[in-house]
Amino acid sequence: MHEEALSAAITAGGRSSRFGSDKALAVISGERLLDRVARRFPPADARVLVAPPGRYVLPGWTPLPDTRPGEGPLAGLEAALGACPDGWVMYAGVDLPGLTPAYWAALLNARTAGARSVAGLDASGHVQPLAALYHTSLRGAVSALLDAGERRLRAALLDVQQVPWASLEAQCPDAYRNVNTPADLPDA
Repeated sequence: MHEEALSAAITAGGRSSRFGSDKALAVISGERLLDRVARRFPPADARVLVAPPGRYVLPGWTPLPDTRPGEGPLAGLEAALGACPDGWVMYAGVDLPGLTPAYWAALLNARTAGARSVAGLDASGHVQPLAALYHTSLRGAVSALLDAGERRLRAALLDVQQVPWASLEAQCPDAYRNVNTPADLPDA
């Protein structure tokens, strides 16, 4: 199970309407939000950035357009799963600057036989699909969800292994701090 490819994918195709400008380009301690999220992934066999063509340059990452522009992170996941080699994809939104290599290690270590997705639970017990692992065997299921009109990323958490917040909090207390407005940007 663990000899399969491991890929990293960032979705950065949103409109940033609540932020007021392109939040992927917002700066935290001299670093773009996009760069911060990208460098916090562990080593991966492939790295893809799902975003409108030509919007960003991220060294070491392959730009990838949404398969269904404007359809949200589920469509971004479809694009990522289709572009990555068979195996696991670490999938995150560009607006989650609190993710760390330790967070990803905790999810990777939680994989079980039969699981096709692994997601953490937040402090309230809600599953967090925008910072999760998805197996490429979900390609067809994700496309079928989109074809049926589904747009919620949570719907792709099929055969999910959930990781309790108590297992994540010490390693990554700000994992799910989402940047929607400039006031949400962390100080460091």
